[in-house]
Amino acid sequence: MLQFFLILSAVYSMGMAAPLPDLFSYSPAVGDGSGTEFSTASEGRITGIRVWENNYYYYISGFQLKYESNWTAVVGANSGNQMEMILNDKEAIIQVSGKYYSGYIYELVFITNQWRFLKVGQCSGLSFNFYPTQKGNELRFLSGRQNGSGITSIGAHWATIRTAPGKARN
Repeated sequence: MLQFFLILSAVYSMGMAAPLPDLFSYSPAVGDGSGTEFSTASEGRITGIRVWENNYYYYISGFQLKYESNWTAVVGANSGNQMEMILNDKEAIIQVSGKYYSGYIYELVFITNQWRFLKVGQCSGLSFNFYPTQKGNELRFLSGRQNGSGITSIGAHWATIRTAPGKARN
C-alpha cells in the first residue's frame, strides 16, 4: 500500500510540475463596436469563407464561415460584391488582417498556412493584424458586432484542432 501511495504521489507531483501548453489565444476586437454581438463558433474546422462588400460605401457588409460542410448563418448582411475561398485539405487560416474606419470594418484579408489569401474591401483606415500566439494554432471562430448593414467590430479566436485517435485530419 505504501508503494502505491509513493508512486501515486510521484506521478501527481510530476503532473503538477509540467505546465500545460496554452492551446488557445484571442486577438481582441477592433472597431467601434456598435450593434449586436456575434460569434461564429461552431464544431469542426473552418473550410471556407464568404465575404460581402457594400457596393456604395465599400465597407464589409457581411461574412460567413464554413465549418466542415456547413455554412454558418450570415453575419451582417449578404448584400454587395461577394468573394469566396474554399480551403484545401490540411489548409487553415493562420492570419486575419484588415482596416477599420468610421464605424465599420473596410477590409478583411484571410491568410492560410498554404500562403493563399482572400482579400475583400478597401485599403483605407486603421490597420489591424490578428494571428495566434501559439505555434500550430489556427482560426477557430470570429466574434464582434454588426449593425444589420455591416460589420462594426471583429476579433479572432485561435486554437489547436484536436482530432480523435484514429481519425485523420483533413
